[in-house]
Amino acid sequence: MKRVLVTGARGYLASLAQLYNAGRYEFVRVSHTDVDFRDPAGVEEFFRAADFDVCLHMAADATTAHCEQDPEGTHRVNAESAIAIARVCHERGRRVVFISTEQCFNASPGEAPFSEEDEQASTTRYGQQKMEADAWIRENVDDYLILRFSWMFGLALPGVRPSPNILTNVMSVLRQGKPGSFRVHERRNMTYAQRFAGQLPQILALPSGAYHFASQNGRTTYETARLVAELLGCPAAEVDRLILPDEETYAERPRDFRLASDKIQAAGIELGTFEEDLDACLRDFGLA
Repeated sequence: MKRVLVTGARGYLASLAQLYNAGRYEFVRVSHTDVDFRDPAGVEEFFRAADFDVCLHMAADATTAHCEQDPEGTHRVNAESAIAIARVCHERGRRVVFISTEQCFNASPGEAPFSEEDEQASTTRYGQQKMEADAWIRENVDDYLILRFSWMFGLALPGVRPSPNILTNVMSVLRQGKPGSFRVHERRNMTYAQRFAGQLPQILALPSGAYHFASQNGRTTYETARLVAELLGCPAAEVDRLILPDEETYAERPRDFRLASDKIQAAGIELGTFEEDLDACLRDFGLA
């Protein structure tokens, strides 16, 4: 049985991947309690001694505010340690799978959706740190996968707690009955997390390279939130009262960092539209 070392093993996507693939792989779970990702030298030493066939590197400090407040510390986590892991995998002849992000394109020139070969540019430290590791891997590693994720969504399962996402955010607003604001000047893909977990074997077998993993979405974040509320059965008047437009954020420079997924779909990975993903999620959890 193939040994897949997964970092950030307690995180949402990592936990979901392990749940969906239990018995298919021998997972070697690594979290911050096993190795300090703020210490790249220690990370490199740890990975030189670890026993694995594939490294699924999902550990990161993805909190944008924290990356801005502590750029040096988060750089060690998100860039330097990721590069150390990729270097060891390359030297040992092990495949590394690096999880990158749509944030690499939040200031890119040109028009969305962006392809894998389009120029990257980011206004956030988090995006810039991921870009640095992303570029190093592409230039220095032979056997790698870079998966640039869109905003992933889903709900909780036993032992799996989701990160905040469009569905949980809207559900929280509806449950509390307290209005929430959603961005008008932002367009981004949103993808059902089970798309990743359920196709992990096919993903790990992809040819070496960078791939965008994103279901397509033509709506603004505000329009998307309204759709979610409507499909959850919220009456139209309540949608108007509770789902409010944030017309200030990014008003001077609207953001559109949607990713094109043609390449990964051509390689046999199934992705669709946000509407299809939302319908699948609601049906899976008995909400449709």
